[in-house]
Amino acid sequence: MQNSNICSASKPPSWTNFPRRPRTGSRRRRNRKKRTESKPGLQSGSNAALKKELIRWYKGHHRELPWRKTKDPYKIWISEVMLQQTTASAVVPYYEKWLDLFPDMKALSQSSQQEVLKAWEGLGYYQRAINLHQAARTMCRKNVCTIPDKYEDLIALPGVGPYIAAAVLSIAYGQPYPVLDANVRRVVMRLAGIHGQFSRRTDKILFGRIKAIFPARNGGDFNQAMMELGALVCKPRNPACLLCPVQRSCLAFQRGEQEVIPTPRKRSCQKIETVVGVIRDGRRYLIQKRPPQGLLAGLWEFPGGKREKGETLRAALHRELREELTAEVKIGRRLLTVRHAYTRFLVTLFAFECELISRPKFRKGSPRWVFLKAMKRYPFPSGSARIVRFLEDTESRRERSRLTG
Repeated sequence: MQNSNICSASKPPSWTNFPRRPRTGSRRRRNRKKRTESKPGLQSGSNAALKKELIRWYKGHHRELPWRKTKDPYKIWISEVMLQQTTASAVVPYYEKWLDLFPDMKALSQSSQQEVLKAWEGLGYYQRAINLHQAARTMCRKNVCTIPDKYEDLIALPGVGPYIAAAVLSIAYGQPYPVLDANVRRVVMRLAGIHGQFSRRTDKILFGRIKAIFPARNGGDFNQAMMELGALVCKPRNPACLLCPVQRSCLAFQRGEQEVIPTPRKRSCQKIETVVGVIRDGRRYLIQKRPPQGLLAGLWEFPGGKREKGETLRAALHRELREELTAEVKIGRRLLTVRHAYTRFLVTLFAFECELISRPKFRKGSPRWVFLKAMKRYPFPSGSARIVRFLEDTESRRERSRLTG
């Protein structure tokens, strides 16, 4: 009877009913050691070791950059805006020149937009400079010519997004805001072994992962260490994993997947051909200002425009000059061809020497006759700036020839 009752039970006896084997002291020590050793994949047990190794590496290997020698919120703000989409080596001379011209928020707010764009000339992404100028004026109109120390106030300024706000608040004010730029995204994706491309969806995941390892103190150093690691070691191609201070915590390295994480984004580059006329009146040249909105807003250029499909270069220039200046021109020789790459465009610019047949009626773009020597006061996009340098070199050769001849 007893056996039949056991066999007819609805479920087998639970293993929890059996007495457990008592833990020995050596086993407890092994478990304690296992909990604290470094593990790959940003697991909770590896956080302390990862942070310690990362900060130690940063203090011994970081680049000596001018913005790292200050805690001035204004200077850090300027550097972080300049560093967006631009390498540190390219930023250094612009940063130093900028601070000579606009040493503080008040000086920036009192400058003209043309002065600001001229200081930015050649750095690209000119909307960044316009946003800096607008933000400075916004703050100084409130009689507060300082960078806000509250996230909601800082992110409300023109051109300030989550990354800029987090970088400034953590580095300048020591507040606990983790940054998430391209370098940090790549580092975290490899550490956690997350496949895919950069996207809003992955950003939510990455932000959660980085918050889990973000230190309660010295958040600015941690942010800069993560960015520096991505710039110097955890590069998009050929990462130097053998030199990485957090190699033991990296799941991508453990799996041999560091070369395929993250998935590179395929970008198509649109090819555009433009034609411009270098129109001269005595010793002055005709230039015009681009609209206040859109690509290269507020910069100056030589009149012209995009070549349409099926048009010859000269036909395109005739059409553009009639539309922009309501004037007839005689198109002469081609002066030079300039190629310049933007993020999504590859522009080929053809510059022609032109002579006015009828006087232009200025309708848009603020056309202006300007002496060549005065052009250094005007901000030009890279293509037009190369035309200006060509004209200056030509003028210089003529002057030398006149003096020696």
